[in-house]
Amino acid sequence: RVHDVLYVIAGNQGGGGIPIPTDNYNGINVAYSRLEDGTYSKVDFANLSSEPDFRSRRSPAPETNEGARRSINITAPGSQIDLIDPDGRIRTASGTSFAAPHVVGTLALIQQLADRQIRAGLPNWNLDARRAMVSKVILLNSADKLADTGDGLRLGMARTLRDESNRTWIDSDAYANPMIPLNKDMGTGHLNAYRAYQQFLPGAFTPDQAVPAIGWNYDGLSLAGSSEAPQYQDYKFEAPLKAGSYLSATLAWERVVDLNDANGNGIYDIGETFSNRGLNNLDMYLMPADANDLSESIWSSVSAEDSLEHIFYQIPQTGRYKLRVVFSQQVHNQPIQPYALAWWAVADAPNQ
Repeated sequence: RVHDVLYVIAGNQGGGGIPIPTDNYNGINVAYSRLEDGTYSKVDFANLSSEPDFRSRRSPAPETNEGARRSINITAPGSQIDLIDPDGRIRTASGTSFAAPHVVGTLALIQQLADRQIRAGLPNWNLDARRAMVSKVILLNSADKLADTGDGLRLGMARTLRDESNRTWIDSDAYANPMIPLNKDMGTGHLNAYRAYQQFLPGAFTPDQAVPAIGWNYDGLSLAGSSEAPQYQDYKFEAPLKAGSYLSATLAWERVVDLNDANGNGIYDIGETFSNRGLNNLDMYLMPADANDLSESIWSSVSAEDSLEHIFYQIPQTGRYKLRVVFSQQVHNQPIQPYALAWWAVADAPNQ
């Protein structure tokens, strides 16, 4: 948060006693997939997931989260990866240590795109494209869940990702329960670098205008509500959304942790501590475009534990819709809560 850097962390796996990075609220934690029929499409058995029952020899208690928050954000290739070691020989290795670099490489790709678009002075592009929160929602929202059949209704996804029990994302509680934004094994799905590029390419669209089917934005909310930062914002789609298609939307914001900087030098020194100022609560709703009351929403993501919300929902009937982002609860004293939002839907219109 302080340095606006997105930390990508290898998730826990196997019997090595690697702890789940439960305090990495503001980063991305990665699980790893293995090949199935030539495609990285299954969560590897060595992953311990967000809710493991494995007990390490190094710890008397299971490696698990505190509370209901889930720690895995995304899955990436990590099984039987060919590597070149320092002496030039090719070696094969597996693990989240080899999945996390796939995520970092994709981040580099979209940052290169951002630099190109900003330098060209293109509309809908500004320095917010470089923000860590924006990169986070771009990657998470463009992840694969269900392979598209060719009609685009599944947002052009390249693979169906399955967990260790061969269940898909829509078989999980994350699909059925608005209070659970992440699948415990997969996060939001499987990394897809090309779809991340497609998600990012349209640029940023503010809520004061109708938005296209694919886009993103960086903005802020205030619980008190003001012209500078309202309590909620509506992103109305400019075209009707197509019945039977899926909508994917991801909202992220950051927990505030401060360094107790005893000597005032602005960096961490041995013996200094950190104070958790807490996590504000934002929620996200999918609503008919002309609705105003939250009770009229057709789906939502309303986790009380996480620093992100995620909706993956099949549009029931062709019509006009909007996404509403709401500041629901303030915990720390910073007056404005910045957030990033990415969305991907299918417009019921020619050439979209």
